Amino acid sequence: MNSLEKIFAAKLLEIKAIKLQPEDPFTWASGWKSPFYCDNRKTLSFTELRTFVKTELARLLLENFPEVDAVAGVATGAIPQGALVADLLNKPFVYVRSKPKDHGLENLIEGELAPGSKVVVIEDLISTGGSSLKAVEAIRKSGSEVVGMIASYTYGFPVAEQAFSDANVRLLTLTNYEAVLEVALETGYITKEQIPMLNEWRRDPANWKK
Repeated sequence: MNSLEKIFAAKLLEIKAIKLQPEDPFTWASGWKSPFYCDNRKTLSFTELRTFVKTELARLLLENFPEVDAVAGVATGAIPQGALVADLLNKPFVYVRSKPKDHGLENLIEGELAPGSKVVVIEDLISTGGSSLKAVEAIRKSGSEVVGMIASYTYGFPVAEQAFSDANVRLLTLTNYEAVLEVALETGYITKEQIPMLNEWRRDPANWKK
């Protein structure tokens, strides 16, 4: 596991962006019950950490997708990160809604995206991958090419990995579930006794019961 993954995992734990509640599980928008929650949007409130996230997302983008013409953020969570990265790299920025506006121009993609642009999508968090890949589909339908996606965090669910593979989208992240668990265990945030329960949830989150 590389140092960036553990460094960022430690920073998320430090600002309490990682929540572990096995006895009082969270309910996600999908209806899944989860003992674990990552709210990495909290990084926006901490100036040094916000700069760290912006810089590392931009570095990953340039190292892996140097051909990029434009940056897209997925609404709503990744709009600020995407805009920060686009500004740092001096690239055009757009964001993709989950559904078209029901008034005005009824846009799905907000901003100006030239046809044929090579686009990198910025996402804050990957769970099932559904909303992220809807954004990819919208960009492709607009006549542009998605060359990859970069996210702050992924749970690494098998269903998401399969979905990204099927959609032919290369995904890179600053950190992931394994790194967070490793650092949480090292720092005493979780105990060894909790690891089997967390791994059981991650194997089949749709059917997990506490």
